[in-house]
Amino acid sequence: MTRLTDQQVGFLLQPINGNRVRNLRGMSHLEAWDVRRQLIRIFGFEGFAVETLSLELVHERGEQRKKKNSADTYTAWTIVYRAQVRLTVKTTDGQIIATFEDAAAGDAVNQPSVGDAHDLAMKTALSQALKRCAVNLGDQFGLSLYNDGSQAAVVMRSLAYMGEPVKESEDAPVQPEPTPQTPTAVPEPAERSEPDGGTRPNTPAAGQQAPDGDERELALKEMREIAAAIGFADGLAAQFQSTFGHDIEAGTTAEFREATALMRGTAAA
Repeated sequence: MTRLTDQQVGFLLQPINGNRVRNLRGMSHLEAWDVRRQLIRIFGFEGFAVETLSLELVHERGEQRKKKNSADTYTAWTIVYRAQVRLTVKTTDGQIIATFEDAAAGDAVNQPSVGDAHDLAMKTALSQALKRCAVNLGDQFGLSLYNDGSQAAVVMRSLAYMGEPVKESEDAPVQPEPTPQTPTAVPEPAERSEPDGGTRPNTPAAGQQAPDGDERELALKEMREIAAAIGFADGLAAQFQSTFGHDIEAGTTAEFREATALMRGTAAA
């Protein structure tokens, strides 16, 4: 019979490591690169396959906006893609044991570069679809997080692999799936490129902080956290200076969010 190994099953039934869980706008989730890491760890490099069944552009809009501290304008691009993905899992001898298909939409909002906007939206859609496929493999791929963000194991055992069923007393109460906390306004990113060859708009002086208060600090913290998660903490300061023309200490909430979005897109690739 074509089956997973006992070691694979045992690992899949373990509760998720809390260090792998991220939180964005009130929703617990996993990063796409971490999902791929776990697929490799559990099934091996050749033990799974990810296929893009479809990738469709569903929305594209360019809107002229004024640059900060300047009368010049730039085009802010909002792009949305829909992706359909298939995840195939194999046994250690290469036999296909399961396939999962799912879809997701991904967007990039108010981006100054149309190329970056398309790239980010595509990566987001593909990454989300992959994660939705992988969640069928249980707690190691975030199934418990759908139970109101819980990190406690919700599968625990399976009759396909062991004789004893999960007792009702062992089951945690079923909670509603988390829903994102929609921000009151979509932040506009800083202009990273000049569509007409103009000069960069004025930026805050070194050491000057934008008056965003707690919102700015949260955006800064999230940017630093994603940089650390993808191993880019050491290069963050130099890249931020190169992209926005000033130090992180002078950055704005919108710039921190744009940098975070770009790093998430890179990690998801």
